[in-house]
Amino acid sequence: MSRQGGHLALAWMSLQLLLWHESVTIEVPQDPKILADLRQPPTITKQSVKDYIVDPRDNIIIECEAKGNPVPTFSWRRNGKFFNIGKDLRVTMQKRSGTLEIEFRNGGRPEDYEGEYQCFAGNDYGMAMSNKILLRVSKAPLWPKEVLEPVVVTEGSSLVLSCNPPPGLPPPVTFWISSLMMPIRQDKRVSMGLNGDLYFSNVMAQDAQNDYSCSARFLFTHTIQQKNPFTLKVLTNDPYNDTSYNDSDPYGGRKVAESMPTFLSPLGSESSKMVLRDEQLLLECIAAGLPTPAIKWFKKGGDLPGHKVKFEMYNKTMKIINVSEEDAGEYVCMANNHLGSIRHSIFVQVRAAPYWLDKPTNLVLAPEENGRLVCRANGNPKPTIQWLVNSIPIDSSLPDPSRQLMGDTIIFRSVQMGSSAVYQCNASNQHGYLLANAFVSVIDMRPRMLGLKNQLIKVIENNRTFLDCPFFGSPIPELRWFKNGQGSGLDGGQYRVYVNGTLEIKRAKAMDEGTYTCVASSILGMAENQVRLEVKEPSRIVLAPEHQSAVRGSTARFNCKVKFDPSLPVTVTWTKDDKPIHLGRRLRKDDETLTIANINEADEGTYVCTVKTEIDQDSASARLTVLEEASLNPSVSSALPPDRPDPPMDLELSDPAARSVRLTWIPGNDHRSPVTEFLVQFEEDRWEPGRWQDLATYPGDLTSVILQLAPFVNYQFRVIAINAVGQSVASVPSPKYQTSSAAPDVIPRGLRGWGSEKDNMEITWEPLLDLEKNGPNLHYSVWWRRKDSDGEWNNVTTTGTKHVVHNTETYVPYEIKIQARNDLGAGPESNLVIGYSGEDKPTSAPTDLHISKVDSTKGNIHWKPVNQDSVRGEFKEYRLYYWRKASHVPGLVFSKENKTKGFYTTMAQPSAILSDLVPFSHYQMFMVVANNHYEGPPSNSVEFSTKEGVPDAPSFFRIKRRGFDSIHLEWGKPTEPNGLLIGYRLKYQAANGSREGRPHLETFLPNVTEFTLRLPDRSTRYNFYLSALTTVGAGEVIIEESPFFTNEENFTDATGLAYIDQVDIATQGWFIGLMCAIALIILILLIVCFIKRSRGGKYPVRDKKDLPLDSVDHKDPDGSFDYHSDEDNKPLQGSQTSLEGNVKESDDSLVDYGEGGDGQFNEDGSFIGQYTVKKDKDETEGNESSEATSPVNALYSLA
Repeated sequence: MSRQGGHLALAWMSLQLLLWHESVTIEVPQDPKILADLRQPPTITKQSVKDYIVDPRDNIIIECEAKGNPVPTFSWRRNGKFFNIGKDLRVTMQKRSGTLEIEFRNGGRPEDYEGEYQCFAGNDYGMAMSNKILLRVSKAPLWPKEVLEPVVVTEGSSLVLSCNPPPGLPPPVTFWISSLMMPIRQDKRVSMGLNGDLYFSNVMAQDAQNDYSCSARFLFTHTIQQKNPFTLKVLTNDPYNDTSYNDSDPYGGRKVAESMPTFLSPLGSESSKMVLRDEQLLLECIAAGLPTPAIKWFKKGGDLPGHKVKFEMYNKTMKIINVSEEDAGEYVCMANNHLGSIRHSIFVQVRAAPYWLDKPTNLVLAPEENGRLVCRANGNPKPTIQWLVNSIPIDSSLPDPSRQLMGDTIIFRSVQMGSSAVYQCNASNQHGYLLANAFVSVIDMRPRMLGLKNQLIKVIENNRTFLDCPFFGSPIPELRWFKNGQGSGLDGGQYRVYVNGTLEIKRAKAMDEGTYTCVASSILGMAENQVRLEVKEPSRIVLAPEHQSAVRGSTARFNCKVKFDPSLPVTVTWTKDDKPIHLGRRLRKDDETLTIANINEADEGTYVCTVKTEIDQDSASARLTVLEEASLNPSVSSALPPDRPDPPMDLELSDPAARSVRLTWIPGNDHRSPVTEFLVQFEEDRWEPGRWQDLATYPGDLTSVILQLAPFVNYQFRVIAINAVGQSVASVPSPKYQTSSAAPDVIPRGLRGWGSEKDNMEITWEPLLDLEKNGPNLHYSVWWRRKDSDGEWNNVTTTGTKHVVHNTETYVPYEIKIQARNDLGAGPESNLVIGYSGEDKPTSAPTDLHISKVDSTKGNIHWKPVNQDSVRGEFKEYRLYYWRKASHVPGLVFSKENKTKGFYTTMAQPSAILSDLVPFSHYQMFMVVANNHYEGPPSNSVEFSTKEGVPDAPSFFRIKRRGFDSIHLEWGKPTEPNGLLIGYRLKYQAANGSREGRPHLETFLPNVTEFTLRLPDRSTRYNFYLSALTTVGAGEVIIEESPFFTNEENFTDATGLAYIDQVDIATQGWFIGLMCAIALIILILLIVCFIKRSRGGKYPVRDKKDLPLDSVDHKDPDGSFDYHSDEDNKPLQGSQTSLEGNVKESDDSLVDYGEGGDGQFNEDGSFIGQYTVKKDKDETEGNESSEATSPVNALYSLA
């Protein structure tokens, strides 16, 4: 019955944890103003170590410091009882601290203050406590007086000289010295054990001396105490003569009985050792015997941990650092000489003092919020967990209705202002304890802004921009951003608001300029701050400097034309080889140019132009090469530009050797640009005849070099000269040079073993390069054997690059090595490579596949792993197959494509997150385990459904102008509604450049996909923001801007790309230009017509008189023409004709003004002269003007 009740309680606890919703804990910023106003329980910040050993010659200081608001007060317990500091004159407590200082200037014994101390720091909100500090005084006891009898042993026997130092605190360091203060020489035969004793595996005659003294050094007191010396006498069969001693015959020819190994320490055939986790394990085996035994170490059932094991004292001591549970087991030391061997087993147990798995941390909550403290620790044996509150066991403390203890977790629900306290978690076992303080602080504070007020932020256009708005409050305020004091909050589209209050603008544009306001609000109030954003044009170099070569003494100029935002102060600087340039008479800089006059060799280098503003910079570089003068004649030198050098000449070979030869040449003309380097190439006629390959490059001042060559190659060389302009033509080849053969000296690369079938292993490698063969008849020797088998090597010799080993077991490791050989011998062996035979299909499937915490797009999957042996190959991953089986949206068409996702984990209880799921859908999944080639059988199949989410953007968004006073909008349903659509939200506002008007909001039912907007003003443009709605919220926003003219039509698809289907021709530049040209031509034609018409009234009067005048007007004596030509018979342009086609007579006639060809004038001298013979020139000019058809002539005549 009780067992059933326990199960029910456990199930209820699990259900409570599952249903409980934890609030996000509040992080308190380290802002001095916030901390000054924030009331918090105390926190221990400094304390002495748990095991505290002090020097008796010094004052005792026990540290304890804490922080909190109000400032904590301190108290102490000693040996579990209240320690009244005021009653002990030797004990004082430091101000604003709990640190104790115990003075002994006026007497007193430090030993009287030994004991266990514990510090307590408290204020109005709780009590924190330190660890229990065990205070002990260092001791250096004297060595007991004793009379040591001489030690007499027979030569060849073993011996142990005991030390037994006095037990100090801390234990002393022991060592052996002689009366001359010289250390006793230790070696494989003579050594000191871990207990301080001196061990002789076998005694020799020269060991006899009377001053073997064990010494102990006490660290705290810095004193050394010495034991009375031992006198060692050695009995020999023959007299000992130290002149006969040598390393090959240490016994000087005397016959000393040999003996098999026996152990001096530890004794017997087996022993045990216990060590704590993370400490150091020291195992010792010292053996006696003659000859001196050698010591070897093994671990039964596994390998020694090579990365953390170390052998000392000639292999007699094995040290393992940072011990872990995997280091437990049976260790075997073996001592052997040529007479035999013995073994000793040491069974190592690894225990562990408690260590943290989940250490409790401070919890800051607002009233009515939830939280939890977790305290998880591990150890061996398993530690017990005890909770305390304000240093009192939680079972004995005052009850708190908001608190519930559930094993290693304390749950807090709907905390109140009085719930603040300091909780202590104590995890302990027989090897030690852990103590952690964690406070629960319940605070309420109005929202506050932490950053600078009214910041001005300047950014570069098109850059990603972040506007910070640090804030704090309890409960955690909701933060919203507004631009220019308008709108309903910025989030979505090009804006993103982070949890810490930062606003991200993905690509800042000029229209993003303005004042941004962040507002933090909670039930206690609100706070706001403003940030002014200015978007600037990027600074860039539009005309960069170019590489150039200049003759010494001439002038060089580097251009650097920059473009930058005029509102930003800018600096343009020059550097040479990363060092600033010092301007002067020779080096001058103006706005766009750096001028270097009278160039010399020191001016050669790389010049960098950098344009820099307060928020960005750009740079460009160019190299200046200084050339020598090409001729003594300045005009010739300046006239000839630098050119490529001539090829080197007269190549000679000398100093031949097996793998080298000296090559010498004469350089050609450098053509006014010095040679910077020579490239030596070679061609060989055995493997790739006719192909020239690069061998090496050498500085331009060398003309004789030693070439390092490969054996078994018939070389021919050529040289190419290189200067700043380019490369020369290759030189004439040198004579041929044949190197002698040699054994290979390169190990084949890429050695690996892998299985192409389940019962084979393919060993492959890369062949040696032609120049690495070193001799004829190259072949490869390959060895392999099962790993850890210590069996014989299998080997094969082949000229290929692959060997297949058949009839192997499935996926077993092999050791592989390879060696290249030729007729001259063998090359070096490779290192051992581990290869594996082939893989087979896994035999097991993951079990208990299930999913938890499923939301709209992701869920946590869990499963039980397979046994690694069942993978039958290299474990690659757990592979999850999942597919969308159905959608909860009625009638939605979707793809049922199978998807896979791999998870690599070797945990005992694996789990992973499956993401990128489609909301409001039904899924099915199963899992397999996979190696490199195969998949195992499937796990159990699991079906699950995702929750409803926000919809995708509408599939399209089309905007049309239907007339002067309306805009018609159309849109399509989202491709993925991600839930049941409940409608659409349309926000629109008038746009005037970067300024936006007051927003308007419209909502529509899910079956409505169009809307007509009445326009108050045809010239007003609008920005439209459309999104679909589900019960979860609004989806992705699609943005569109209204067009200008009546025949524009914008179309935006779900990707956000906009298209214009029709364009108003009247707005196009080419059309406007064409219309202007046509208007100009029409204007010119009108002007010409006007001129023609006005010229038509100026004609010879004779054309309008009687015909009898014709006889006297054919030709004047002075050669002037008359006016009765065929042309004159035609009517003038612009004149009027009669119905009969004759010229109408004018009312004015020459008869009225007199006759004759002298061109007489009337009394006032006017008018009649126009119609006389002497006016012919003027008439002719008038006629020419009237006949002109050129617009230019017409305009000229008007002038």
